[in-house]
Amino acid sequence: MTSLSEAPAPYRTKQEFAYRRLRDAIMRCELAPGQRLVIDDIARRLRVSAMPVREALHLLQSEGLVVNIPHVGATAAPIAPDAIHEVFTILEGLEMVATREAVARLRQEDVAELEGLLMSMDEALRSRAYERWSELNSRFHVAISAMSRMPLLREMTQRVLGQWDRVRRHYFEGVLVPRTETAQREHHELLAAMKAGDLAAAETVVRQHNRGALVDYSEFIRRSEAG
Repeated sequence: MTSLSEAPAPYRTKQEFAYRRLRDAIMRCELAPGQRLVIDDIARRLRVSAMPVREALHLLQSEGLVVNIPHVGATAAPIAPDAIHEVFTILEGLEMVATREAVARLRQEDVAELEGLLMSMDEALRSRAYERWSELNSRFHVAISAMSRMPLLREMTQRVLGQWDRVRRHYFEGVLVPRTETAQREHHELLAAMKAGDLAAAETVVRQHNRGALVDYSEFIRRSEAG
């Protein structure tokens, strides 16, 4: 929870300040799934009273990021298998639409942007800079959604990728790192299909990319629970 102690940015209210800090910490897994959220402790770290923290927790509960467990209290919501299924199923649908529109509208500057991102991602993998690769991965997928020229689609994609970010941080060593080489190969295959105007091939890669990730995360959770 080190980020909770950072100097505050300007916020309109203390509740907004507490909400934003807590939400960011949960999404970055600095507050790990299942971790207790003790109001007095959080208030002390944020240097606010208990009331704005309590209100912030209520808001986060409405978003499904905080749960109240009997005899335990507020905790950061666990990452359930159903939530992972939801993330990759929705992401697949969004990316199918984005890819179809991007292929129809693709410009040379779009290709150059995606090629530049992939080159940086290749370098990150060679350097084993997996956190850097993850950040570029999100930028790559958002860039394709932006090429659809559909602002709502881009916004929705960013929201779902935000949920994926929490998943990948929690399972960073167990899933994300081992599957980076496969994911990166699929990124190159996707761009090649887009450049060729081969929509069928591009859609096949999108399905494979998301469903493969879903299988890997689900299998890792299953093995962990069985062990």
